[in-house]
Amino acid sequence: MTRLTTPVHVVSVGHPAYSQTFPCEPSTAEIGRRLLRDVLGIWRLDNLADHAALIVTELIANATRHTPCHEIRLLVERPSATRLRVGVLDREPARLPTLSQADADDESGRGLLLIDAVADRWGYDLRSSGGRPWGKEVWAELRIEDGS
Repeated sequence: MTRLTTPVHVVSVGHPAYSQTFPCEPSTAEIGRRLLRDVLGIWRLDNLADHAALIVTELIANATRHTPCHEIRLLVERPSATRLRVGVLDREPARLPTLSQADADDESGRGLLLIDAVADRWGYDLRSSGGRPWGKEVWAELRIEDGS
C-alpha cells in the first residue's frame, strides 16, 4: 500500500504543494485518492477530502482513457490560503478536455460534468518549453472555507 511517508515540505516562499508521478493506468486512481487524503490530513483540510477524491478519480480516469501517455503527475497545491487545487499533468497537449453532455445510456462521458458540479472552477493549462507545448495540466479548485 502506497502512503505519504514524508510530510509536505513547505518553504518560506510560495505555497504548499505536493506532486507525484504515477503510471497512466486506471489503478492509479486508488493510490492517488489515498495520497490526496494523506496530504489533506496534513493540511487539516479533511472536510474537502470527498470532493477532492472525486476530482482526482475523474482526472486520472480521463488521462488514462484519452491520452496515450505512459505516466501522469498528480499535483495537490494551495495556490492561496482560500483555494485547494488538484491537477493531473500529462504529455498530450493536443487532446484538450471538453465539457459535453452524456446520454442517459452512455457508460462514460460524465467525468468533467461531475468535476464541474463539485469544483468552484476547473480548466487546463498547456505546458511548454521553447514555445512548443509538451503537455497539459487539467485541474480543479475547491474553496477552503474559514475555519478549515
